Amino acid sequence: MMTVLKIRQIVISLAVLILHCSVARAEMSDSPAPTTSDIPLGVIDPQLLPVGYSGQEKLLYDVFWTGGIKIGELSLVVTDLPEVDEGYQITAVVTTKNGAVNLIYPIEDVHVTKVRGPNRLPYHYEIWQKEGYRYKAHRVIEFDQEKGSVRYKKNEKPGDEYDIDGETNNEFSSFFNSRLMPFAIGKKFVVPTFADKKRVEVIVHAVVQKKIAASILGPVTTVAIMPVMTFKGLYDKKGDTVIYYTDDDCRVPVRITSKIIIGSLTADLAAYENPACKRYSAVNKEMR
Repeated sequence: MMTVLKIRQIVISLAVLILHCSVARAEMSDSPAPTTSDIPLGVIDPQLLPVGYSGQEKLLYDVFWTGGIKIGELSLVVTDLPEVDEGYQITAVVTTKNGAVNLIYPIEDVHVTKVRGPNRLPYHYEIWQKEGYRYKAHRVIEFDQEKGSVRYKKNEKPGDEYDIDGETNNEFSSFFNSRLMPFAIGKKFVVPTFADKKRVEVIVHAVVQKKIAASILGPVTTVAIMPVMTFKGLYDKKGDTVIYYTDDDCRVPVRITSKIIIGSLTADLAAYENPACKRYSAVNKEMR
């Protein structure tokens, strides 16, 4: 019989699939943290911006645990912020709704990231967590990219401020921005990300080109991308995460796989809307 603790570990790991995550964090490994001095900084390809930040993109994923058991859903929505110059909002919802464990351990986590500027860097990040029948939390993280500081506040506690050396993403802008960077198979690039109270240089590997025969977009050729993180972030995680982006100008993440403490997770794209992506306009499926 599966214990509540194991169920919680599985369900919390849903969040791995919306964060730019990867291998076990440094303090859990005997291996030294990878060096980034000889790896180039990832740069957004301006030609991919009109589709990647159309301001009208919606993605919905069904999330399955080992053996094909659906345990929840993940939605990602990118909208315009008309009042902000080159501003956009990334809203992510992780939920056990329509999943097998919802009655035992319900989760409804909402993440809102606001980005701006040509590099789509975050300036405001807010999280509302509802996990189980008791746990609730509200976090606000403010980024001052020019001054190199990040202010963090949880619930009613006094806020803390951290210095950062250079511009940085959060987990969500990192996910969306890295998909708009050049993918050369076998090559790596760095995407700086703020997590665990510091700026971390995340190494992103373009691993292999792979054909996925069955997706809601039909048969697609993808590039498998694997980010390597050495931090814990908001959720505990360990194991490899691989994101499969369509190998075209839309860069649609059609599948995300992740090894977790118990088994593995697969998030398959179940609905997709983006008027700027003409390539798949005939097969777009509306969000439910």
